[in-house]
Amino acid sequence: MQYMLILNETADDFAKRNDPQQAGAYWGGWNAFISAMGAAGVIVKGDGLLGPETATTVRIKDGKRHIQDGPFADTKEQLGGYFIIEVPDLDAAIEWALKAPSAACASVEVRPVLVMAPASAA
Repeated sequence: MQYMLILNETADDFAKRNDPQQAGAYWGGWNAFISAMGAAGVIVKGDGLLGPETATTVRIKDGKRHIQDGPFADTKEQLGGYFIIEVPDLDAAIEWALKAPSAACASVEVRPVLVMAPASAA
């Protein structure tokens, strides 16, 4: 079964990415996590995201489009990236989520991937 690990990070985490004194440890943790998932053969897809200040949020309200710079919510954690993993069950997905560096300082949401039924031929 496929699960998405939704990796949330704090503003401090995002800042570590480019801080010369902290970037090595930050990226080292992520590289170790990614290598472990790769060695286990569970990665289907994954990407890191640029910081929330690069986001654009789009809404339609009362038939009018609203475009806002930045993330959709003012929260302490922001989406930092994701992985789709293929594992036997939720317990296995949770075990991988607990190994993500962001689990120790922010959070990792684990969500099953929706399996779409094939469209019937008409």
